[in-house]
Amino acid sequence: MHERAIGPVQVSAIGLGAMPLSIDPAPDDARADATVHAALDAGVSLIDTADAYTVEGGGFAHGHNEAIVARALRSYSGDTSQVLVATKGGHVRSGSGDWTLNGRPEHLRTACESSLRTLGVEAIGLYQHHRPDPEVPYEETMGALKELHESGLVQHVGISNADPDQIRTAYEVIGAGLVSVQNQLSPAFRSSLPELEVCDELGLAFLPWSPLGGAGGRAGRLGTEHKAFADIAEVHGVSPQQVCLAWLLGLSSRLVPIPGASRPQTIRDSAAAADLELSDDERKALDEG
Repeated sequence: MHERAIGPVQVSAIGLGAMPLSIDPAPDDARADATVHAALDAGVSLIDTADAYTVEGGGFAHGHNEAIVARALRSYSGDTSQVLVATKGGHVRSGSGDWTLNGRPEHLRTACESSLRTLGVEAIGLYQHHRPDPEVPYEETMGALKELHESGLVQHVGISNADPDQIRTAYEVIGAGLVSVQNQLSPAFRSSLPELEVCDELGLAFLPWSPLGGAGGRAGRLGTEHKAFADIAEVHGVSPQQVCLAWLLGLSSRLVPIPGASRPQTIRDSAAAADLELSDDERKALDEG
């Protein structure tokens, strides 16, 4: 697996988005473990989770996804010491399953400490603020992340769903502790390209969430709304999803996609995209399509 940098840490060029392991319509512990293990076997060394990723419609279970990731890592037969687990705080699930925001420093401290216990680690490898809270000044929230970093509870800091001005604010407040930005980016959602440019400028990693287009991305949009991906996939004898991830990788050397998966075969297919080389003509067709 080719590698890319998140701050001083080298990780696989393709990561694993663990959220689907919690929202799968038919959750299965054995399959969840097998999915994470398949990712590790394929060379994936970045796993993205969050404290708010919980079972949809199955009752509230804070830290559900983090617990899945921790269990799967414990049960893996190989070495996991180089795996970077990235989690998030600041996006909260209510008892009814609704999403709310809480960017207050005291909440982030409590959320971080809870994630530490759930993941079973002394320090979180990459702790990300999940989404800006309009009720809390962004500088105040970023100050809380800086304190978590300086206290040693988190090794590196990231932000998510931030606009260019917020990225610059975070960089000014947190300094070298800030290493990444996680925003939505896919063929169907290209409006985060300005944020990617800021990351390139500041030397931050960019982690596209939902890189395959979200719901229907695997079997739908890439073959219909974005037919160029399917056409080029046929030429290479690979899936449109691999072409999509290869296209994303070519946008910037700082970009590390985190496609979601809830089955081993899915993450194996995604991981293979790191080896797919696209021609300039193919990239031009994908840029336009």
